[in-house]
Amino acid sequence: MLEKVDLGKRLTKDEYKSRIPLLRQRLYDLQKACWDHQLTSVIVFEGWDAAGKGSVINALTRRLDPRGFTLHAIQAARTYETSMPWLWRFWLRIPGEGEMAIFDRSWYGRVGVERVQHLTAKKAWRKAYRDIREFERMLTDDGQLIIKFFLHISKEEQEKRFRRMEKDPLQSFHVQPEDWEHHRKYGEYLQAYEEMFERTDSEWGPWTIIEATDRRWTRMRIFSKVVERLQEGLEVRGLELPLGKEESALESSGGKGTKSKRSKDLS
Repeated sequence: MLEKVDLGKRLTKDEYKSRIPLLRQRLYDLQKACWDHQLTSVIVFEGWDAAGKGSVINALTRRLDPRGFTLHAIQAARTYETSMPWLWRFWLRIPGEGEMAIFDRSWYGRVGVERVQHLTAKKAWRKAYRDIREFERMLTDDGQLIIKFFLHISKEEQEKRFRRMEKDPLQSFHVQPEDWEHHRKYGEYLQAYEEMFERTDSEWGPWTIIEATDRRWTRMRIFSKVVERLQEGLEVRGLELPLGKEESALESSGGKGTKSKRSKDLS
């Protein structure tokens, strides 16, 4: 799947500057509507090291109301967390009604880095696929919306970004020996991610693979998809929202299926 992704997609500066303000405003309006109508959302960011997860999350949250979302940067489980069921620490971070939770890495570490680096027994990470599907199904059955992104870059692009960061005194600390170790195992991670998509892509929790070579394209795709999914979630509840000029930016952003049924009905 990942090998077939076109990583050459780009967006010009002018196109980006003309569309992103409209999508930011639309996102803000939808966040408020979700709060008012108690639609809870969980946004998951996974992807390669140096793919730009942190910067795109920063861009995404810049226009959101900080009272309505929480950002969780997930790292290795702490000592006391390892004595609990492995999904316990993620259950604690599930948002309340109408709120949004954004995960910078997530429960997918169990079938990604923990699998490849042999931090978890094979029996445990294989069982995790079923656990994850059931976990996400329970959330959606409870009325929550799950949006999952995987930011994809090539091995060559990852190396180029690592070396560029190492030369920058303000960013060199981001690149640690373990990052280079992960880079050397790019092929093993690729295999793990392919199985992850196959086993955990579902009707209630679909994956969106983002071509992350070009920063502007990456942000536009993610903004468009979040707007699309939030709007669909509200539509399912029977809520009719007025469409503004933001919709034109959504439709022309290049994402698959960005024009919703509601926009067709009202056109």
